[in-house]
Order: sequence, then structure tokens, then C-alpha cells
Amino acid sequence: MQQMYAIIDIETTGGSARIERITEIAIYLHDGNKITGEFVSLVNPERNIPYFITNLTGITNEMVEDAPRFYEIAKNIIELTEGRTFVAHNARFDYSFIRQEYKSLGYNFKRNILDTVALSRKLLPGHQSYSLGNICKDLSISINGRHRAAGDALATVKLLEILIARDIEINESRTSLMKNTRVSKLNPKLDITKIESIPDEPGIYYFYNEKSDLIYIGKSRNLQQRISTHLSNNSTNRAMEMRDLIADIDWETTGSELIALLKESFEIKRNKPVYNRAQRRTGFQWGIFSFIDNNGYLNYRYGQINDDEIPVSVFTSKEKTKHKLASLIETYGLCQKLSGLYETDGACFHYQVGICKGACIGKESPKEYNERANKATEEFIFSRRNFFIIDKGRDFDERCAVKIVNGKYTGYGYFNINDMGFGLSAVHECIKPSGDNSDIQVILKQYLKSNRVEKIIEF
Repeated sequence: MQQMYAIIDIETTGGSARIERITEIAIYLHDGNKITGEFVSLVNPERNIPYFITNLTGITNEMVEDAPRFYEIAKNIIELTEGRTFVAHNARFDYSFIRQEYKSLGYNFKRNILDTVALSRKLLPGHQSYSLGNICKDLSISINGRHRAAGDALATVKLLEILIARDIEINESRTSLMKNTRVSKLNPKLDITKIESIPDEPGIYYFYNEKSDLIYIGKSRNLQQRISTHLSNNSTNRAMEMRDLIADIDWETTGSELIALLKESFEIKRNKPVYNRAQRRTGFQWGIFSFIDNNGYLNYRYGQINDDEIPVSVFTSKEKTKHKLASLIETYGLCQKLSGLYETDGACFHYQVGICKGACIGKESPKEYNERANKATEEFIFSRRNFFIIDKGRDFDERCAVKIVNGKYTGYGYFNINDMGFGLSAVHECIKPSGDNSDIQVILKQYLKSNRVEKIIEF
């Protein structure tokens, strides 16, 4: 039976399928030899297109104003792709957006997927980059209209034709591309039907071997996409080794990526799965720590993060950590010695030149010095504050809450927004207690620096 393909590319208002929308779609039908049909259309995303996206794609709000909305072309897309393999470069991106559009319409869109990125790595090894622009440049495939759906989809068609030819050359038949290459490599005890039920939502997932031993725990903003990536991962021997062992999968949606991060950290520490032991640590390996010395002065020091102490702030390098301390010294008139930047048994250098007021040798009282040192502490996100981090829940009426008391993480939970008539009591009561540690502090501080949450509520 001849394999039939639908080669697809989309343009969108942003990178997240959960919150962004499609602005253009191109579909080229292919029978393995040639293009047999096409569909190209702008799509009204029913929201503003950000300026930087317009700069990238050239698609403006004016261009899509009179374009059909997705629901108006949804039937066309179903009919065009029915019985065909969904082909795209980095297919999970396009597939997740289209599935989300149909999900909002109450329809479960499912197709077999072929990712030309993964297939190129397998059949055309040795390229420095497998991005569409770079692989096409290497293969002398011209892209007429980069970052527009039709131009990128046509380039993907040409790439697919090269891959088909290469596959035939290697295997002397068309059979291998016709197979679901992802499924063919999986553990025979893994229930394939379970994979399709994995949601396109944030959460945490668990992999088990044939003995029901937990071998890996992970988190993702998109469970379906991340788990599917694991199941098609040929990048390293270790990744392929783990993939072959996966005999069962479990998952839990969390609504918020922050909760997924916190839960993943807790579960890994508790279960210590074998394939998490070599997990890459976070880039935030340096921290500023605070303590009160024997004379009552608030001291700072910098150092690498460990499990014994919780930092007041985290950084990606030693240099950035020292730079922040130097900035605090200058801004608040702190002592170099008490801030960990000048080792001496006597006065610091700044005192010798008349800048430091002498806390390093007891000439300034702890009370006077600590007033300034505490103001410096207030620059850090969690310093001595009590607050909730409120973010998305697992459904429309639910929100998650992370509780911070005196700068320390105490747990998280979920509450129904319809219960908020009782004030903050519903939020306090939903919290499931959990211990703080340096990893949790790094997760929280890094997340709040890099992501927007719904709100912060102090109490």
C-alpha cells in the first residue's frame, strides 16, 4: 500500500500552543512521488499579532483581518489530512497547535506523525544543524518565502523527497517510511493506545520498566510533546537505552509549569530513579548566603549552592555573584569584610580609605549596620516575606498556590476560585506542607525571574 502524506507548516502568534493561535497554514498532499494537492490560507487568530512575530513572518494584523477563522477551515483540514501521515519539520510544534485548535472546538484531532527533523538525523547524519534553514542550505533546497507557511512547507516537501530517496537507497524498498518508526522501536509491553491519551498540558510523568520499577521522572509544559520526544529519541545511546526499557507510563497534570517543577524535584529526591541520576543540574549553581555572626552583625558570603544551606539569591556564575555583592556594598554602604569580598582579621580596605563606617572592627554598632544590611536583603525576592504565588490550575475554575513563609517554601496546593468569598482562608487551607531546600529555592527564584505568574498575594 502506498504511503500518503500531508506536509504541513503553520505560522503562529507565539510559541505556546496553549495560549497562542495559528495565523497561517499550508498543506501539501503527497503520494510519495509528487504533490497531488495543496491548501494555503491565512487564518484570523482572533487576537493581536505581536510586533516581533510580524517582523519574523511578515504577517500583519491587517493581513489576517478578513481571513477565515480556524473553525471556518477546520473541516477542510480534517478532510485533507484524513488517512495521511502528518509530516512537518519539528512536527510536534505544528501538530500541538492544530490539536489545540481542534480541542477548543471539542474535536480530538489525531494523525500519525512523521518529523523530518528526527528522520533527517537518522538518514542524513553529520550535519551541524538540522533546523529547516540550515539543512535546506546544506542540501541546496531553496526556500521561497522563509517563515511563511507555503515557503517552509514546500521546502519540507523537497526535504521529504530526499529522505524517501535515501530511505529507499538504504533499505531497497519503501517499507520503512511506511511504518510508524517511533512505535517500531518501543518496548513491546508498552500499551501504544495509552500514548495517544496523554494530554497537551503541563505536568509530571513517570517511566517504568517491565518489573514496574520507576526508572525516570520528568516534567514538561506539554506532556504529550515531551513524552513523544522521549519515545522517538535517537540522540544518545543512553536515551535509546532508556526508551527501550519503558514498559509503562504514568502522568499527572499540574496546570502550572511551576508546580510541575516543584513536584518533579520532590519526586526525584524521594525516589532517586536510575535515569535521573545523571540529570543535568540547573545553571544556577552560585548563591549569596546570609548569617548573623557572633557579634550580632548581618553578614553575607558567596559560594556554590549545596543541600545544606538555602541561598537568599542565585546566580549562574561566580563573577555575577561577586558583582551583585559589590553592587550592594556600594548602594547600601556595607562593609567589604562582612559582605564576603575582603578577607582580613582587621579592618577592610574601605574602612582604611574612609568609606566603611567600621562594622568590621566594631566601631559601628550592629543595630546601625544591620539597618542598611537588611535593606540590601530586601532586594532579594523571598527575603523575610510571607506570600502566595498564584498561577493556573488544572481547569478553568481552579488555581494553584505556592506558599512562602519568612522567605521559605512551605508547600503548594489547589483551590477553587469560587471559594474565594471566604478570603484567603481557602488558599491557606489548600496547602499541602512540604519542606524547603536549596533546589526548591533555585526553582522558585529562577521561575519568578523568567516567567509571569497570575499574581503574588502577600499576607
